[in-house]
Amino acid sequence: MKSKSKIQLHTKYENLIKHQGRYIIGTGGRGSGKSFSISSYLILLSFETGHKILFTRLTMVSAHISIIPEIVGMINMMGLADQFNVFKTKIVNKQSGSEILFMGLRTSNGDNTAKLKSISGITTWVCDEAEELQDEALFDKVNLSIRTLGIQNRVIMILNPTTKNHWIYNRFFITKSVQEGFNGIKDETCYIHTTYKDNKKNLSLDFIREVETLKELNIEKYTNLILGAWLEKSEGVIFSNWEYGTFPKDEEITFGADWGYSIDPSTLVSVVIDKKNMKIHVKQHLYQKGLNTSQLTKIFKEVCGSNLIVGDSAEGRLIDEIKDGGVNIVPAKKGAGSVAEGVMLMKNYVIVVDYKSKDIANELNNYSWKTNGEQPIDRWNHAIDAIRYCVTHLLKDTNKEWFVY
Repeated sequence: MKSKSKIQLHTKYENLIKHQGRYIIGTGGRGSGKSFSISSYLILLSFETGHKILFTRLTMVSAHISIIPEIVGMINMMGLADQFNVFKTKIVNKQSGSEILFMGLRTSNGDNTAKLKSISGITTWVCDEAEELQDEALFDKVNLSIRTLGIQNRVIMILNPTTKNHWIYNRFFITKSVQEGFNGIKDETCYIHTTYKDNKKNLSLDFIREVETLKELNIEKYTNLILGAWLEKSEGVIFSNWEYGTFPKDEEITFGADWGYSIDPSTLVSVVIDKKNMKIHVKQHLYQKGLNTSQLTKIFKEVCGSNLIVGDSAEGRLIDEIKDGGVNIVPAKKGAGSVAEGVMLMKNYVIVVDYKSKDIANELNNYSWKTNGEQPIDRWNHAIDAIRYCVTHLLKDTNKEWFVY
């Protein structure tokens, strides 16, 4: 099916049609046209009979307000408005009967995978803004449900590259030995990388001037945000004072714990502070979602023994229940400004991360300040918070003023 008005895509997107494998990954920076090009491809794909295309973002509260108007606008631009029926959460191709459904991967109460997996006959899954999906297990749940017989199944990820700690980089770029900027097909994966330079004819002169100015002012930000290169660390990262090392043996160990459940992981870390050499040694023992009180209690007893655990005081009942189960646990001290102050205390030391503690390293590479530079962003901090509780508790005798509010 050809559109009534001509829309010319960059030649790099020809691989969308040629590729016979399962995965398609579209990367690029701002103004690269990747979302427009792939969405145009989906509209044309819907003219093939038998397709059920699932379009997701991590959160999508109101598809009829957010993404659907964008797709409808593209349909109108292509001169195909009379070929589709538009509903609140889906668009149906009148000619083929194929559908494009819109849904969020997460709800306010947790993940949405049970509902997603219940949708039968999905042939193509589009994960838009895939860099926001930090949970590889959630990706796997949906990915493995795309298995319709008799038709090509596709998993399409659209993303602005973030840090190299991201599971997408490690899974699809490192293991496939694909260099940044590579365009082509390798095994089961098609890689398409574009930048604003590939899309200049569709961009305003003001936008082009802005990105060229950014290149002069902040080359690292330009390289990531505009050229779509993967970063070693996030911009504005709080902790640059860390390194990998061996966790010490035969030292007095204190543990820190932070609580999560359906959306965030519960974490358990061990901490040893070397005041003489100004080092904080850290090691992760738990970074997992969906654990109830009895499961946490069992893990804590097995890992920590009689050693002290400093836990998130936001869940006082949870701490009491774990304590009643025979665990040596106390609530963390909290108060106005305690997060920023605790962070600054940690910055006075070199943080030495155990080699196997990849989630701690991932958080340290992504935990950043808010734009005001006074408070951290409340993300990438589940293990870091557990470390912070522990560090402030251990150093309270020399920092008593931190606990007077």
